[in-house]
Amino acid sequence: MNILGLSFFYHDAAAVLLRDGIPVAMAEEERFSKKKHDSGFPEQAIRFVLDTAKIRAENLDLVVFYEKPFLKFERVFKMNFATFPAAPEAFAESTKNLFLEKIWIRPLIAKKLCIDREKIFFSGHHLSHAASAFFSSPFEKAAILSIDGVGEWATTAIAIGNGHTIDILKEIHFPHSLGLLYSAFTAFLGFEVNEGEYKVMGMAPYGTPVYAKEVKDMIDFFEDGSYALDLDYFSFHKSVQRSFSKKFIDVFGLPRDPQSKFFTRTTGWPFYFGEKPESRVYEKMALEQEHYADIASSVQAVLEEAVIRLANHARKLTGADSLCIAGGVGLNSAANWKIVQNTFFKNIFIQPAAGDAGGALGAALAAYHIGFGKERKFTMRHAYYGKEYSDETIETFLKDKNIEYSHYEKEEELVLTVAREIAEGKVVGWFQGKFEWGPRALGNRSILADPRRADMKNIINTKIKFREPYRPFAPSVLASHAEEFFEIPDASTHIPARFMLYVVKVREEKRRVIPAVTHVDGTARPQIVFKEESPRFHRLIETFYGITGIPLLLNTSFNLKGEPIVDSPEDAISTFERSGLDVLIMGSFLISRRGE
Repeated sequence: MNILGLSFFYHDAAAVLLRDGIPVAMAEEERFSKKKHDSGFPEQAIRFVLDTAKIRAENLDLVVFYEKPFLKFERVFKMNFATFPAAPEAFAESTKNLFLEKIWIRPLIAKKLCIDREKIFFSGHHLSHAASAFFSSPFEKAAILSIDGVGEWATTAIAIGNGHTIDILKEIHFPHSLGLLYSAFTAFLGFEVNEGEYKVMGMAPYGTPVYAKEVKDMIDFFEDGSYALDLDYFSFHKSVQRSFSKKFIDVFGLPRDPQSKFFTRTTGWPFYFGEKPESRVYEKMALEQEHYADIASSVQAVLEEAVIRLANHARKLTGADSLCIAGGVGLNSAANWKIVQNTFFKNIFIQPAAGDAGGALGAALAAYHIGFGKERKFTMRHAYYGKEYSDETIETFLKDKNIEYSHYEKEEELVLTVAREIAEGKVVGWFQGKFEWGPRALGNRSILADPRRADMKNIINTKIKFREPYRPFAPSVLASHAEEFFEIPDASTHIPARFMLYVVKVREEKRRVIPAVTHVDGTARPQIVFKEESPRFHRLIETFYGITGIPLLLNTSFNLKGEPIVDSPEDAISTFERSGLDVLIMGSFLISRRGE
């Protein structure tokens, strides 16, 4: 049975091809369109998954969309009507978008794929999220917590998964939303909503949660873990321009200028900002940025408290020992580890595309297991479901572009060369196998560097990624050595740690050993690497360990600021040539800077 799962039109468009309950291929449209967070109809992603499965659209048994558009239309229309005429622009804009395009999903899919409309079905938004996590997990029974901005009406859902069934037990409805609360602070702190939330998470360790009380004053928490926002502080329910209100500004001050330079008195003035201002100006600028860092820290702390409350109630409600987490908030790695530490769940599972892209996977899995009652036979232990390029394809491309390269027939020679380059301070683009499902680079489309060098953060952020200087990097660590460096007991049993979905403490004695991947608060977001799922990447880290005594590498996504992670050899070369990368490895080929 071939099922195509789709998500599009709101955040990250994606396509998933499920064959007899097992994913054959999965990809977000942005990887092909080169438009970050592309929400348009995923034509190229669909073409890719169908080609990988070697079928045509007419051979599909089912196509499932990840939410119910007419229920979403009901919510948008009712909320806009309730605020009309106070917010006429929001009413006009959102109603126009829905009427012209976003509710006519079935005829659009039927036309694009040239298939019978009777083959097209719809799954609820949070059911799709829940299914993406539970049916990908190893658990026979689990509580499920789905938290994001908003689906049709629900923003938060607690469910129970049992075998091939999922029952949603409780929901919190729009406009009360932890995801939208966090997005309002994202906008206030000068970042783009639905893109910059992870930047808020990255800024938070530079501050202290001194405004936690003020943030909590915006929320009513109830004994069952549910919550309600004080809407006087927000405007996302009645405006398309701004998500926070004047009352919000009265509490926290003016919004942060997106162009302002972030630094604190602790970090000092970064050299790449240019000449340091005179002391009075420097002090004023630092205090201003510390204020915003404190706000980021405060909303992060309150979010963590809120999700812990919800998780504890989910356990009480379901009696389950295991928890699955889904929705965009499930990508908040710091909050995820706090759930592990502060609840009585024995096991937690999160699949790597927890946001809207993952809804495509969940929609397909929900149809197969719930709709058809099929038994489960799949657990997601890796994220390598994207497009792959053979050595033959890569070499043909290099020759066509007249690019000089070295070819390594033996893998051990390749990884030894690369490990030595990294140990000598080189920054390497690493392009291997199938690209990853979700927003994290997990060793197939990565930029790699030496974690021992404290200056490597500045080098990569400013000369290669061209992004904010405070942004942290992740360590990819051999599974057999993870507990030596990180405070994560039974590290190999934590599947989310394979996907960089936990932020944990670096052991105190190791922080000076791996400063390039240790956050300012002594934490890191590790990827635990296994030989079975990542053989070449594992061998590279192992070889680096043999040279340096350090069983991990600095790993960040292979892309420049504002661009999606690379897909093809052409993308990789383009990024290589426009950045300060020293070396590029694609498959078995090594490319150095021209003229070097």
